Amino acid sequence: MTTTLHHAIREALNGVKDPEIDSVSILDLGMVETMDAEATEHGYLVRVTLLPTFLGCPALEIIKKNTESALQVIPNVEQVDVQFRFDPPWTSDRITEQGMQGLKAFGIAPPRFEQGKWEIDCPYCGSTYVTMENLFGPTACRSILYCKSCKNPFEAMKPVSTLM
Repeated sequence: MTTTLHHAIREALNGVKDPEIDSVSILDLGMVETMDAEATEHGYLVRVTLLPTFLGCPALEIIKKNTESALQVIPNVEQVDVQFRFDPPWTSDRITEQGMQGLKAFGIAPPRFEQGKWEIDCPYCGSTYVTMENLFGPTACRSILYCKSCKNPFEAMKPVSTLM
């Protein structure tokens, strides 16, 4: 794969946003496991493997379609193959710093591990004085928490895709 094509693929993937969190790309969420391109007779076949943020995520088909659409507009890309892989599972340590900032801007706390425990900081005030209100949030990959410092409810990404 040429450097120019690699850069174009990364730019295209950076433009594919999570369908429910438009401030974070699938690249910044750490969903992109592999990407490569193979020369064909008339251009390139681009293959991308994605890790879902949660097993059974209902947005997978939308993410796949948006990824295919973004890659198909790259010059000389003839075919696109997007697949999902569930092993290894996605974990929140794959989220980039930019992704964490995008989640916070959307009001979602990215999780972090401290000494083997799931730690959450309020995305609004940064306090660690939070309580879990509901393990199950509006989507399977998020939980509902409450900040006792600023008195705001907020969502948090679950740290591991297989956590239930």
